[in-house]
Amino acid sequence: MFPPFPAPPVEGRSRRVGVGLGIGAAVLLLVCGGGAALGVGLTRVMSSALNEQAEVVVGDYFDALKDREWAQAYDLLCQRAKTSETEAEFVSRVSAEELITDYDVGQVELVQLSAPVDVTYSNGDTAELRAYLGQNRETGGFEVCSVEE
Repeated sequence: MFPPFPAPPVEGRSRRVGVGLGIGAAVLLLVCGGGAALGVGLTRVMSSALNEQAEVVVGDYFDALKDREWAQAYDLLCQRAKTSETEAEFVSRVSAEELITDYDVGQVELVQLSAPVDVTYSNGDTAELRAYLGQNRETGGFEVCSVEE
């Protein structure tokens, strides 16, 4: 006896399912891979922007010290540093130290919010200092909080 309806074809069914699953997997991989690439790219761009901003702030601070612009250097300090030391005390302290003639700011460490700074003093001595940064709550910009050897 013959069935009242024709049987669906079975030829090629597994191949079509396999191709469909393969295409779906490829699309999923593209979407997830694109998202991961976007995340990595965004992280690098943000890190680079923060690093650049921090280097500028540290550079401005050391430029002010190098140029003996004590008040300008004091203005670049974070509020915590200004609270612990008045401008007169700051000027008295930094003007008594050996003058900086040259400096080089290294790569900022965003975890510690600090940057290494290689300085050369007027007497020819060199030192590696570390500038610690804070973030201004009003502007969001970085400020120098302390410089240590």
